[in-house]
Amino acid sequence: MADDQKAEIERLKKRLDMLDERLDNIDSMVTAVAERVTSRPVILNIVCPNCGRAVEVAIIANYKPTA
Repeated sequence: MADDQKAEIERLKKRLDMLDERLDNIDSMVTAVAERVTSRPVILNIVCPNCGRAVEVAIIANYKPTA
């Protein structure tokens, strides 16, 4: 029984480490996008799945944040 619990704890630790790594990657991507938005616009082209219409969304910042 104790060996099963130890194995389960190790699996949970591994999954938490993987989740932490994924969250770090997401944070890095969001930071990169935010930095890009402050320097030049980001344009997203989205197609409506229902009607097939294309929508263009531009994200533009009017100031640069300071640290």
